[in-house]
Amino acid sequence: MMKKVLALALCVCMAAMLLAGCGGAGSSSAAASASGSAAAGTSASAAGALDPNIKATLTFATWDNEAMDLYDELDLEGRFQELYPNVNIEIEEFKDDDEYFNQMKIRASAGELPDLMYLQTRFFPVFKDYMVDLSDTKAAANNLLAEDVKADGRIIGIPEKLAGDYVYYWADVFEGADVSVPHTWEEFVTACETLQNHYGASDPDFMAIAMGAKDSWPVYPFMENSPASVSGNGLYWDYMATVDEPFAEGEPIREAYTMVYDLFQKGVLGADPLGLGYDQALSLFLNKQAGLMIDNSMGLAKIKASGVDLTELKSFYLPYSKEDGSINRVILGDFYMGVTNTSENQELAKAFLEFYFNDFYPDYVQKLSCESTMSTAPKEKDHFMAYADEEGETINLVNYVGGGDDYTAIVNECKFDYNKVGTSMLTDGFDLEATFAQLNADWSAAREKLGMK
Repeated sequence: MMKKVLALALCVCMAAMLLAGCGGAGSSSAAASASGSAAAGTSASAAGALDPNIKATLTFATWDNEAMDLYDELDLEGRFQELYPNVNIEIEEFKDDDEYFNQMKIRASAGELPDLMYLQTRFFPVFKDYMVDLSDTKAAANNLLAEDVKADGRIIGIPEKLAGDYVYYWADVFEGADVSVPHTWEEFVTACETLQNHYGASDPDFMAIAMGAKDSWPVYPFMENSPASVSGNGLYWDYMATVDEPFAEGEPIREAYTMVYDLFQKGVLGADPLGLGYDQALSLFLNKQAGLMIDNSMGLAKIKASGVDLTELKSFYLPYSKEDGSINRVILGDFYMGVTNTSENQELAKAFLEFYFNDFYPDYVQKLSCESTMSTAPKEKDHFMAYADEEGETINLVNYVGGGDDYTAIVNECKFDYNKVGTSMLTDGFDLEATFAQLNADWSAAREKLGMK
């Protein structure tokens, strides 16, 4: 049976490995792939180079509770043991991506990384030197995003989820306040303000937008994604690294953050926006004490698992609208699976990665709320997400990529944290113009210190 280990925040020495997160096509397809496709460079090519009787334990770690349940349901370990009967899979589960990231940094320094790691693009600059190049794998060749997201020209991770945010909303709550689905940013602000005024008058706990800002990270749809959405540039962070004052007049991030600040000043996050965490905000949304919630597929999975009546649940895209009426929608790969170069079982880990994406993933992705990243595993969009496509706007997809080395170096030097800027907007006495001035000064000083001028 696949072993699970509960991660503790400061536990450094426990064996950990990457979250896998895919569903299998069944042991019969895995066996067929292993026996007949070596010449084509499939998962069998990795399998064929290894002794099928090898004895080992592969470790990886995840913060995805939904995936952990599906690994058991779809028998991830048992399917891989059709190829390697004596290989065990050990998975360590973390509370969230922040805890995971911090622990992996510690383990990298100690030489104790797992055999496989999950990455987000923002993790690339930190861990790229610890990762094996996967450019020659079939998993990379069949992935829709891997080729576009590299580190120093190398594919260091294969994304298993195509992530994008949706605005989930209660149609009956909207109807009760005579609010229609917004198609421009101005309409979105008005809709949120109308919801708050209508329901907040009788319910002091009501939030037009359910957002647990106490946890900081839930503001990311506004603070992390808005610069890319407003500019239409998925590489916006790298652009920022080339200028001394990215928060100056006329810059997209200044425009985006001004839009967000103006929205927050309408009181649409309720009476105590910093007093509630994500789980509390989700609870209010499920109880219809919030009109809408901005979240990705993992959030939708929590909503669906709640057991509440979802008859009135629908969705639309956050309307970062352009003058022509179209909407810029940020998408990104998520949960990039990679193999660490410190692993004592690198070839076995690569064989597992190939098995995961080529054999296990087709079944796995069908049970996820996210969209598929593999050309070989098409999937119909979850019907709650599909509502967003019925609104009729022209959608411009913006492939978001985290900042590269220069951006990361500047951020580390000047301590820029977009989510903390967002939560600061919700505090008394916050001065937006003074914040922009200070951010520009810090950014320019960091570039000068780092020799980027």
